[in-house]
Amino acid sequence: MVVLLYLVLGAIAGLLAGLFGIGGGLIIVPVLVFSFAYQGISPDVLTHMAVGTSLATIVFTSLSSVKTHHEKGGVRWELFKPMTVGIVLGAALGVYTAAELSGPVLQKVIGVFAIVMAAQMGFGLKPKPAREVPGNKGLMGVGAGIGWASAIFGIGGGSLSVPFLTWCNVRMQQAVGTSAACGLPIAVSAAVTNIYKGWGEPALPEWSAGFIYLPAFIGIVMTSVYFARVGAKLAHKLSAEKLKRIFALLLVFVGLRFLLA
Repeated sequence: MVVLLYLVLGAIAGLLAGLFGIGGGLIIVPVLVFSFAYQGISPDVLTHMAVGTSLATIVFTSLSSVKTHHEKGGVRWELFKPMTVGIVLGAALGVYTAAELSGPVLQKVIGVFAIVMAAQMGFGLKPKPAREVPGNKGLMGVGAGIGWASAIFGIGGGSLSVPFLTWCNVRMQQAVGTSAACGLPIAVSAAVTNIYKGWGEPALPEWSAGFIYLPAFIGIVMTSVYFARVGAKLAHKLSAEKLKRIFALLLVFVGLRFLLA
């Protein structure tokens, strides 16, 4: 039953990653938190495991999504390269920041973030194109901030990088595609750091590699890679506003659940 949950979760996460450029972590992390609690995993580590496992799966989801976006000319590689320098450093620092928080506190931080993202999606709040893309140093700084926050929340950074790129007059399809590309260095840096930081933690269950729970990781990846391609194709064909509002309601529920736990 739990294996089936991971497969379904991977399909949903992959679809969201390709469609919205958000990496799928906004849905993976909450479901894994609930799943790990049901399995009796220690509350001291289960939230950190959910975040670490989510980031590890985003490595493969991003690869699948980026390939499709690139084929459709949707990735601005000249923006991706300088952002990646900051992203790698910021993501590693974000893992260390999350590790300093207790499991319950980290859940509440994620709950607040989920509600903020729900408001942004549900009301269609997005910055108006008002400026040009900054230079390489500016992109590195922005990348560092996005990488740091993404590693704490277990996301691919799309909910942060898409609004930023849109604000900088990048066309929406290219903002989503470039955001999906940025999710790869975020996930790689944060996943490696989560393995290192969590290695030897006594409360971890069997089949864990640091803060990455391998059964969940494998199950999610098995379906997310295919559905990320499906979502990326749909992103170039339809408006996702209605789906975003439905997803926003789910995030409100998740956020309140975490805050009131």
